[in-house]
Amino acid sequence: MLEPIADEIVVAVPGKPRGPKSDSADAWARADELRRGAIVRAVYKAPRRFTALRHAVRAHRMAQADLVRSKNRWRSLFRSRAIKVNDDVYDPAKRKRLLSQLPASHRAAAAVLGEQLDALQDVHDQAEALLLEQAAKTPEVKRLATAPGIAAVRAGQIVAIVVTPHRFRTKRQFWSYSGLAVVTTVSAEWEKNSRHEWTRRKAPQTRGLNRNRHPVLKSVFKGAALSVIVSMPEHPLHHAYQQHLKVGMDPALARLTLARRIAAAILAMWKTQEDYDPTKHSNAT
Repeated sequence: MLEPIADEIVVAVPGKPRGPKSDSADAWARADELRRGAIVRAVYKAPRRFTALRHAVRAHRMAQADLVRSKNRWRSLFRSRAIKVNDDVYDPAKRKRLLSQLPASHRAAAAVLGEQLDALQDVHDQAEALLLEQAAKTPEVKRLATAPGIAAVRAGQIVAIVVTPHRFRTKRQFWSYSGLAVVTTVSAEWEKNSRHEWTRRKAPQTRGLNRNRHPVLKSVFKGAALSVIVSMPEHPLHHAYQQHLKVGMDPALARLTLARRIAAAILAMWKTQEDYDPTKHSNAT
């Protein structure tokens, strides 16, 4: 919409301003940063690439979030009355028996929430069908879906968010964007040894994963790693995970390592235009 009246469009994430704020001051500050080339964080935009797929992914994410919220609300209604339920609570065919366990004062409201849950389930199914339809039309999604634990839905989310793999020169940059980079810090770079001599600390301290990331990509890759661990016992990456556990690695860290390897494989596949080759992980340890 702005291209006809602008020579250059940049979407930026500005730093925290100091002093009084106003729309005019913010506009002049952004214009000055653009003039000086001082924009630190520019948001990547590609408005004409994978447009239909990106909107399908966005609709699926919103429908899924609404469905999860409705399920939690529906289940909490029974838990508030100390009624133990399982996944059958979401089955419309078994709803009448469950509603009979509630007090009479709660049944009418519960029935309304149940109808809302059914409607959101239908909407979620339609959104997922739309996403799969758009994914089937995109060669990049078909290629990335061959990776372990990815499949069509997660591959569609990756393509819709990343758009092009050439935004990332190395896998470590992609890890950082996906929230899989380990943040380290050195609070005391030098320390005294037993002879009271100053020596440099050998290893920096870790502070966990980076917070400046895309949350959906982090969920995709960690979910893919969990799928490999739970559902693919014969895959080389699963054997690598078991090997990490045997040498004493924490399960959460081993799962993170698996997610990083899947993310690196996705980036390489996309850049080289190759399908996933499991033999390249045959010697993974």
